[in-house]
Amino acid sequence: MSKGVISVTDAEFETEVLQAAFPVLVYFWASWCGPCKLMSPSINLAADSYSDRLKVVKMEVDPNPVTVKKYGVEGVPALRLLKGGEVLASNEGAIGKDKLLSFLDTNLN
Repeated sequence: MSKGVISVTDAEFETEVLQAAFPVLVYFWASWCGPCKLMSPSINLAADSYSDRLKVVKMEVDPNPVTVKKYGVEGVPALRLLKGGEVLASNEGAIGKDKLLSFLDTNLN
């Protein structure tokens, strides 16, 4: 599995997320969002640290309203952990590196 965070759009969501063989962490963000900028390094760390069992994608909310609405994203940053199209876990608002890693460990094991 490739390392790193992949940017996706509404058009790519089905292929990149819903049809993925691994669980997928979807990071919803916005260019104008200060807390999103603070979370980006932690998201990159998660993509590298869990690359053997997790795919990490990011989606900018403003140009992708279809997916944002479908997954009930009301604020950014937001996380949705999906597997086979099913939401396993979600989080709204900024969280630190330790909380993010705990969120993943809890929901991937």
